[in-house]
Amino acid sequence: MSRPSSSQPTEVELQILQILWEQGAATARQIHNVLEENRDTNYSTTVKMLSVMLDKGMVRRDGSVRPQVFQAAATQKQTQQRMLKDLVQKAYNGSIGSLVMQALSSKKASQEDLVEIRRLLQKLEGEES
Repeated sequence: MSRPSSSQPTEVELQILQILWEQGAATARQIHNVLEENRDTNYSTTVKMLSVMLDKGMVRRDGSVRPQVFQAAATQKQTQQRMLKDLVQKAYNGSIGSLVMQALSSKKASQEDLVEIRRLLQKLEGEES
């Protein structure tokens, strides 16, 4: 029995999306060439992954040109927000505070990150007034 397909991208799907977010659009060959720099993969595997991602609605394909050109169906920010929302629900029982506390305690934040976090907190506190 096969497991149901996830709406969340796998590690390889995220790598492909990252390429598309950086390049805007790319052919399967261009995507494969970038993937091949970091992992041992076959061109046919890249094409299959793009087909799966197309079925999942993660990418769009312009079939009116040859070779076909692929684009991410959602922006990087939209994808990150969807993945984070899912993570908060599944791993932190819906508690954003638990997620933030875990994230901040698991790795030392840079000064720049802390300044940005403080700025965001001040903005959020100002919206509550």
